[in-house]
Amino acid sequence: MRDNQNLQRTMTSRHIMMMALGGAIGAGLFKGSSSAIDMAGPSVVIAYLIGGIILLFIMQGLAEMAVQNNKARTFRDLVQSHLGKYPAYFLDWIYWKMWVLNIAAEAVVSAIFLQYWFPQYPIWFLTLLVSVLVTVVNLLSVKVFAETEYWLALIKISVIILFILAGVLLLFVSFGSHEAVGFSNLTEHDGFFPNGSVGLITAMLVVIYSYGGTEIIGVTLAETKNPEKVVPKAVRSTLTRIIAFYIFPFFIIVSLIPWNEVNGVQESPFVMVFKMIGIPGADHIMNAVILLAIISSMNSGLYGSSRVLYTQAVDGRLPKVFAKLSKRKVPVYAILTCTSSLYVGVIISLVAGSKTFDYLMGSLGYTVLFIWLIIGLAHVKSRRNSFEVNSYHVKWFPYTTWFAIIALLLILVGVIFTTSFIITSITLAIYLLITLTYFFKRHQIQ
Repeated sequence: MRDNQNLQRTMTSRHIMMMALGGAIGAGLFKGSSSAIDMAGPSVVIAYLIGGIILLFIMQGLAEMAVQNNKARTFRDLVQSHLGKYPAYFLDWIYWKMWVLNIAAEAVVSAIFLQYWFPQYPIWFLTLLVSVLVTVVNLLSVKVFAETEYWLALIKISVIILFILAGVLLLFVSFGSHEAVGFSNLTEHDGFFPNGSVGLITAMLVVIYSYGGTEIIGVTLAETKNPEKVVPKAVRSTLTRIIAFYIFPFFIIVSLIPWNEVNGVQESPFVMVFKMIGIPGADHIMNAVILLAIISSMNSGLYGSSRVLYTQAVDGRLPKVFAKLSKRKVPVYAILTCTSSLYVGVIISLVAGSKTFDYLMGSLGYTVLFIWLIIGLAHVKSRRNSFEVNSYHVKWFPYTTWFAIIALLLILVGVIFTTSFIITSITLAIYLLITLTYFFKRHQIQ
């Protein structure tokens, strides 16, 4: 395409690092925390540690492939060069499906949190406001989007750090009517593994869903300055922070609060801990933080899904209108198309009621599993082709990547046997539809 129709490389290391954090630290942490604890009890900490290690190994492989192929625009380009057209096509569309469903679900959830302050306004109206806000930010320019996402993610991270400090204080210091509990809650209520290995495996779907979004780094390649240097740096720093911001908070929650009391209340475990320390207006503070977290995740999701449509159109797989850029160098029609899913999501969510988030979380968990598996397999295959060992590379290859692949396959088997049949069936139907469209269009795909 002509130069004036190319995306601009205006994103820096701090931008994509915060974008990955913004995508991963969202509803999965704040809203999914109760579900994960209810499934696994205190052993949820082990589940998030395992998930974090798998994520580390998969993202290292993604960074290595990005360095070896500095012409890649998204991770579809990385995968196609090693695994072929179908895995790349499948990856592209399940990734698009993941974010479209996610932003649709989170638009409604954000409206529910807004209604906490504005009960006089209906859900649809508040959802519309959030949807328009996120759309405008994405339409302005990549730099405006990246800066917005940077500051939204920074606010979330600051509050999580405050939460960790407050939790440590509550664990070891007695004051007023509060008595330091130490680590007694980790074993007193039916042990560290109250629901056994089944509970741990079941929680892994929530864990994988929660970490999902970090791989958005692989969608920023065409708009990142010096991706061969920036991506490895962002991967290293992002993973350290994500693991810390999940494992530490969950360890504090299950240490302070008996695990069997977490899921039985309406408020978030994060609100419960802030109330324990006596912070005035803790419910309002956390409501605002969770709202920002969800909007931040929607922001990243709209970016990721629109870039999938853009690259598909550039390659002739979709109508060229989706490749059209505005004066600010953003794919305006691709963004607007993905935004339309927000309003479809409103209708679906109103019909499905409170089960919407649970159903979507299950389906999205499957999707993240497959995305990571495809990236891992592509990394294994990439080493069989030309490889420059002097640049960034995974030191313990192939052990780390194969560990991640085998672990993901074992989790997938466990999840199939422990997840709702409805969630599995819906997900399988979507995957079959994507596969059928590929075979109908395979002669048109470059």
